[in-house]
Amino acid sequence: MVKRRPAILVLEDGRTFPGEAYGSVGETFGEAVFNTGMTGYQETLTDPSYHRQVVVQTAPHIGNTGVNGEDDESGRIWVAGYVVRDPARIGSNWRATGGLEDRLATEGVVGISGVDTRALTRHLRERGAMRVGISSIDNDPQSLLTRVRQAPQMVGADLSAEVSTAEPYVVEALGEHRFTVAALDLGIKRNVPRRLATRGVTTHVLPASSSIDQMLATGADAIFLSPGPGDPATADAPVALAREALRREVPLFGICFGSQILGRALGFGTYKLGYGHRGINQPVLDRVTGKVEVTSHNHGFAVQVPGSGDGAVVPDQVIDTDFGGVRVSHVCLNDNVVEGLRAVDLPAFTVQYHPEAAAGPHDADYLFDRFADLIEGRTHSKGRSNA
Repeated sequence: MVKRRPAILVLEDGRTFPGEAYGSVGETFGEAVFNTGMTGYQETLTDPSYHRQVVVQTAPHIGNTGVNGEDDESGRIWVAGYVVRDPARIGSNWRATGGLEDRLATEGVVGISGVDTRALTRHLRERGAMRVGISSIDNDPQSLLTRVRQAPQMVGADLSAEVSTAEPYVVEALGEHRFTVAALDLGIKRNVPRRLATRGVTTHVLPASSSIDQMLATGADAIFLSPGPGDPATADAPVALAREALRREVPLFGICFGSQILGRALGFGTYKLGYGHRGINQPVLDRVTGKVEVTSHNHGFAVQVPGSGDGAVVPDQVIDTDFGGVRVSHVCLNDNVVEGLRAVDLPAFTVQYHPEAAAGPHDADYLFDRFADLIEGRTHSKGRSNA
């Protein structure tokens, strides 16, 4: 058995975990977060929302099915670092085209294996997400700790421009074309336009710096605000775009970071969660249907509406805003965090989690139908008013 190079992981509070180099040899820094998914590590690694974060996998065995060319959610791995307990020595799956560690090494992702991820996760649950460093070139904890504390924090980080597409592109509808959607790319995952395409929607994906006029110039029937990384309190330009779309009564749908953007546009605040929601097993109540869904999450910030926060039960009532009434449509059953908003007087709604489910359960896939129905209703309404 090949002996691995020693490595260490140091949190900003000084807690240190020894291990072995996994992936690329080197040094990396970011925000330490944990993901509770038992599957879907390739989708996690390539999710732009994990930009500048060091992901700890709570599932003990990672890499069992290797990697392939089909499951990426973007064109590269975005995590700043990767922490696993027991990496698979051999990946085995009929779809695999390579091994996970080789992919990490090729893309320069510094990781660590052999870590007590259970103890690390419990520490983060008790102390909250924090800055972290991984090094397989400097095994002095105090030396690494100094550099960890010099690394930027996630609060105040404006990152969407760093992960957004440089040029617009189009994902065509499958079958008969029904609608056109302009998606503001704040860190979009590939499965979002795919799910829209199956409903006859052609999606124009535009850079994060796009204006409302550039988005509507695509012939869009609606606007989609994508997921993405960073602190939503810094995203003033997307918030201004969303407010203008609301004024023009353009149908809007936001997911995750996009939900926070629309929440801010409606006049609500945002705040950082203690350790966030990340995984594919989060229970959410849909107040519209009364059903409980198992959902995929990846967010460290949340929308603050009157009466919410700190585990408080979110009121089920209409909240007055500059754009009419708004209801909290979805709530996380673990901690009562706001997981969705629905405008009463305008064609706009959001969810904080990931109905595109890559990776994850498909309980919330119906939300893309809800978006298509919203567009259809608005299109028919405009047609009647123009008749």
